[in-house]
Amino acid sequence: MPDRVRDIMEDEKYMLLALDLAQKGSGFTSPNPMVGAVVVKDDRIIGKGYHTAAGQPHAEINAIEDAGLDAREGTLYVTLEPCNHTGRTPPCTEKILATGIRRVVVAMRDPNPDVKGGGLAFLSENGIEVTSGVCEDSAARLNEVFIKYARTRRPFVTIKCAATLDGRIATRTGDARWISGEASREQVHRLRHASDAIMVGVNTVRSDDPSLTTRIYGFHGQDPQRYILDTHLSISEDARVLQGGAATGTTVVTGPVVPEEKKRRLEEKGVRILSSPLKEGRIDLDRLMSAIGAAEVTSLLVEGGGRVIASAFRDGIVDKVIFFFAPKILGGDDGVPICRGPGPELMKDCLPIKKMQAHRVGEDVMIEGYV
Repeated sequence: MPDRVRDIMEDEKYMLLALDLAQKGSGFTSPNPMVGAVVVKDDRIIGKGYHTAAGQPHAEINAIEDAGLDAREGTLYVTLEPCNHTGRTPPCTEKILATGIRRVVVAMRDPNPDVKGGGLAFLSENGIEVTSGVCEDSAARLNEVFIKYARTRRPFVTIKCAATLDGRIATRTGDARWISGEASREQVHRLRHASDAIMVGVNTVRSDDPSLTTRIYGFHGQDPQRYILDTHLSISEDARVLQGGAATGTTVVTGPVVPEEKKRRLEEKGVRILSSPLKEGRIDLDRLMSAIGAAEVTSLLVEGGGRVIASAFRDGIVDKVIFFFAPKILGGDDGVPICRGPGPELMKDCLPIKKMQAHRVGEDVMIEGYV
């Protein structure tokens, strides 16, 4: 085997390990990316690390510390370009240089337009051999949320729903428990853990009274922030999402004219009331995304119901869809559809879904793809 091919294969092997390490930070690092790193010397892994939480040392630092003095003359594999600026932590490039690392291999460059390329340029200028683009597609998918937020300062929006095979998310009475199986519901809670925030409409709160928290057996997941779309502030003050500690993590998004006394009572409980512009009598979701992004919400999981899902598609805010289809047929035309309201007149005007994948989750089928 030619040396060049062998080197490429070795780089990919170690980078895949770094990507696996990076995944361990899912749900904990926002607004920072998930990053993993490996230090290799003489074809032997001597250090491993990943970014555990915002404000904590970056993956490169953890891997170098794990390697200790043996890191000198070693190769550092890292899934994202090392930072060359001072943020919540010092620049990683200076630590790399001081350690005596001879080569740095990165999966992808930093997408932040303010710092793009600075880390690799600094290392190269100081005599360190630099290779980039190893497993780049995998790294970009891992940090699709960070990439969008870094470039736009708006959240990466995922639509999630569970439906019967004939496309219904509830019966005509609003009953939706349970469409999907236990394995799918656990997957949804993992999606919540990985998301900064979750958004539903007030009708979902009224019919299901959900807590919108993360519940994963044997794992302490992160609860997302909760956004409730409620144009007229009609939400019941007894709703679960407004009780106890949940209240401080809940934002009710309203129109500009709401009952002031009710607003005051909710705010006294710790609920945040966010007044948002309307469009055709409903919350303007496009403008809302800018406001949510300004609050450092990098990812938003939209769980419905049908009018909210339709509005999200119509306002063009959706990046990704994750649909769970259960092996059930409601068998009528009076249940709640995935999307409610008018759609396009012609099939050619449908919204295309790209890079679609299908996965079996228990008895259900999970479809995911990008808008």
